[in-house]
Amino acid sequence: MKFQYTEPKKQRTQIIFAEGTVTKTIEDTKGNVRISIGVGKSADITRRVLIRVIRKSIRVARDQKQKAVVIDANDLHFPAIREIDDQELGRLLAENILLANYEFTRYKSKKDTLYADVEAVTIRNASQALKKGMQQGEIIGKEVNNVRDLANTPGGDMTPQTLAQATREATKGTSVLVSILDKKEMQKLNMGLILGVAKGSPEEPKLIVMEYWGAGKPSAPSKNQNDSKKPIVLVGKGVTFDTGGFNLKPESGMFGMHHDMAGGASVIGAISAVAKLKLKKNVIGIVPAVENMPSGTAYRPGDVLTSMSGKTVEVINTDAEGRLILADALTYAERYSPRLVLDIATLTGASLVALGQRASAIMTRKSKIEMALREQGELSGDYVWPLPLWKEYDADIRGNVADIGNLVVQGNSRYGGAINGGIFLAQFTQKYPWAHIDMAPRMESISEDNLAKGSTGEPVRLLIRMVEHY
Repeated sequence: MKFQYTEPKKQRTQIIFAEGTVTKTIEDTKGNVRISIGVGKSADITRRVLIRVIRKSIRVARDQKQKAVVIDANDLHFPAIREIDDQELGRLLAENILLANYEFTRYKSKKDTLYADVEAVTIRNASQALKKGMQQGEIIGKEVNNVRDLANTPGGDMTPQTLAQATREATKGTSVLVSILDKKEMQKLNMGLILGVAKGSPEEPKLIVMEYWGAGKPSAPSKNQNDSKKPIVLVGKGVTFDTGGFNLKPESGMFGMHHDMAGGASVIGAISAVAKLKLKKNVIGIVPAVENMPSGTAYRPGDVLTSMSGKTVEVINTDAEGRLILADALTYAERYSPRLVLDIATLTGASLVALGQRASAIMTRKSKIEMALREQGELSGDYVWPLPLWKEYDADIRGNVADIGNLVVQGNSRYGGAINGGIFLAQFTQKYPWAHIDMAPRMESISEDNLAKGSTGEPVRLLIRMVEHY
């Protein structure tokens, strides 16, 4: 898709945002098409609604096989959101046009005849600030869609090695330094949790590390936690396929588990976007990539694994593998003396039970981080909501034969599953400010998103804004 600012001289398809709820299309005798998108009452148009109607307009145009459309920027200045300046409006516009225009067609021998890509969008009355915002939004939107490509790829074609190679491809031409640690290197680092989960698969694990030093690499570790050169570290779960291991998932729970590396994919996309935006920030990405498979060599319920931190972990359930690999990656993050660490994972089905499918769960013991995530979530459109991470929950995972269990040891594992995942990770994050994002609720789109079926690409936009503003 291309964005342009000079109107086509031939027939055109104009998108109008009109009061009411009816969407209708009118074509005149010269072939010009007018698509009127019902937006409700203009006084009720919030930032959230604006994102939805932008996406809806593109999905309608696709359904009607309109390859080029015109949008008037002045139509988007609704009364309730006048605080959105032109640059921010342009960013939102470009991001959400690109997200709505996406379809995963890699494995289709013929393109579906039910829809067509919108190939060009002309923005009428675009100020210079709006154009600048659209340039930013175009970079971000493309990276989000690249993440969706990674997450939508079937597990047979997306192994830890493939994900590592995809990271190099995504960051090609940027100043991002990519290192791929193999099994032997992880053995030297005593990463017993990553190695333990990976034992059941013939596919060797990889630890993908991305370094972007946009503000200049610090000459020495700083003791000042507010030092702007101290990096933000993003850690993403990269389970490229999750069977549950010996605690095998039921049939209905296993389909779609190629999406279990969506957190890792979001970190790859966020780092790539930050580099392409040339932000003067220091950001590190860490993605532990494994397959979780049952086999004669797989780790077992009851096994005790030793983490990179030295803590021992009793395996209560082999399907609680994401928190294990993240724990070693979170310990590895210590070497960067970070000012903030965010981990992103499709960690628990319990987070969907708690929140439904409209927001990711966040957990942290720092109110400043919680408020920043909530604020930037609202601004980005990658919405989040907090769950408690009180110290009292620590007792639930106190181990019987090891330091801690990877699932509830003391009590009923049916209760507070999302929180217990966060509590486990908290045991490995004592040396820096940290928050956990359980993005399982946003792993796949729902109809109201006005997006294609499959991966949402979240929370890439939230991560970028946290890098920009935290």
